[in-house]
Amino acid sequence: MDYVLFAIIAYLLGSIPSGLIVGKVGYKIDIREYGSGNLGATNTFRTLGVKAGFIVVLTDILKGTVAVIFPLFFNIDVYQLIIGLFAVIGHTYPLFARFKGGKAVATSGGIILGVSPLLFLVMVVSFMTTLYLSKYVSLSSMVTGIVSIIVSLLIKDIGLIIVIVSLTIFVFYRHKDNIKRIKNKTEPKITWM
Repeated sequence: MDYVLFAIIAYLLGSIPSGLIVGKVGYKIDIREYGSGNLGATNTFRTLGVKAGFIVVLTDILKGTVAVIFPLFFNIDVYQLIIGLFAVIGHTYPLFARFKGGKAVATSGGIILGVSPLLFLVMVVSFMTTLYLSKYVSLSSMVTGIVSIIVSLLIKDIGLIIVIVSLTIFVFYRHKDNIKRIKNKTEPKITWM
């Protein structure tokens, strides 16, 4: 019963459409009508700029972190990463935005922050380094997933390994169109770094 309750809460947290809210409240636009049409941080950066993009990425990270630490406030013994997965599902298929959300990267990072801050730090360094070198957000996300798998294998926590591998596969799946565009050299690059 505890798992069901906290999974629902995590899903609802994940479903909060940060990009949509920031766009409509702060800029009076629906970012789904611009750029890639995606509700995630990348489209927010492209559509609304760096400030809005950072607000959305931090909020999306926070959704995952809050989801995994929330049960701790009630001393409920649940496997946090399982609960966190529902926040990722909510972010990707949000109830409050017609089930069309982001690509799961920031919220996935958020659940890792909640259970393994050191691994999260490695993820941030990996992401920013790849982004600086390539200027591709999508490539940086996928490389970070691979790096996270390697680090999780070194940590030797089987549950963490399974979740990291699952999230990385999901991130690759969500970026399948980006992979094609990278191959065709039509994937947009960032201009702010």
